Amino acid sequence: MVITDLPDLIAALPEQRRARFERIFNVDLARGECRIPPTMREWTVARFGSIDDVEHQRIVRVTNTVTWEGAIFNPLRTRRPMLSRPAVAMPDGEDVFADPLRSTAVDVYGRVSGEYCVTTSNIARWDSQCSVLVFNEPDPFAFRREHLRDYFRTALRWADAAHAVDPQAVHLVWMWNGGTAGGASIPHAHAQLGLGRQTPYAMVEGLRRAAMQYRAATGANYFDDLCAAHDDVGLGYHPNGLCGFVNLAAARPRDTWIISPAFDDALADALNDALRALIERAGVRGFDVGVIMPPLFQHNQTPSEKPGVFNDQNWDGFPVIARIVDRGRPDALSSDVGAMDLFGQRVIADDPYITRAALGG
Repeated sequence: MVITDLPDLIAALPEQRRARFERIFNVDLARGECRIPPTMREWTVARFGSIDDVEHQRIVRVTNTVTWEGAIFNPLRTRRPMLSRPAVAMPDGEDVFADPLRSTAVDVYGRVSGEYCVTTSNIARWDSQCSVLVFNEPDPFAFRREHLRDYFRTALRWADAAHAVDPQAVHLVWMWNGGTAGGASIPHAHAQLGLGRQTPYAMVEGLRRAAMQYRAATGANYFDDLCAAHDDVGLGYHPNGLCGFVNLAAARPRDTWIISPAFDDALADALNDALRALIERAGVRGFDVGVIMPPLFQHNQTPSEKPGVFNDQNWDGFPVIARIVDRGRPDALSSDVGAMDLFGQRVIADDPYITRAALGG
């Protein structure tokens, strides 16, 4: 299967399953045409393989009408010209995370150490409670199952410590910029920990509200239906018995979701296995991982202190979600994000069915 088969796959579904898919996604297959002049024909064949493929392109636009996220897929774009730059080696002595106990700041409640990691306070903070989880292994591509388990367990102990000094901090996010292409400012592998105060982070709250509106309109759990919809068109998989899929409303290429009831070892194992597959089978060389979840702690505000939706949030049916995206080639001269991605709809070159095949299972 390829992404341009998607409309036919939807049309072939039994009525109830097609209706479920279509109450989440709108799919449009469009044709884009151009003409290649004689002066470009040789270059076009060398670059794209076929004149006909370029002159008659098929573009699939997918919109999630529950969350109003969406992607425009055209796998031909993987063959477009891209400038590259020489690899830049890290100068000796520049790894500030090589000895974090001596070279990094400390949270007011101290460090939290795991078997394979240790926390450091974020010296340039993006929230009042945010820390860096420095991995003992500096290579962001040299991780194993036991590492991910330890990173998750250490993050939970850090959240307990942060919440103890700031009881209004309840919303944990666990983020990993994998490699310089993934946005890591320091090449030594590390994750980011944040514990949002009072209100969830905006994107998490947007997703929660969309899921609640979906349940009010349909009587169904949005995340269950989202998993089933991807299963129905061949993009779902089930690592460790959890729900996983390659997202049709992708934020970036290879947008892989794993949905779990808990932030635990089973999710850590599934995340490890998905990352290893994407690196080893799909050639991913820069990635971002995010894990979001319901609040870890009971919110301590009273209605008189904070009236409105944030005081009485309903998180029923909201799972723990781990998400992986591919951030492109580390040697690419241009960014993997352009104006259309920021202001219109995300443009994705990679075919999600190729990603699904790489995940196995």
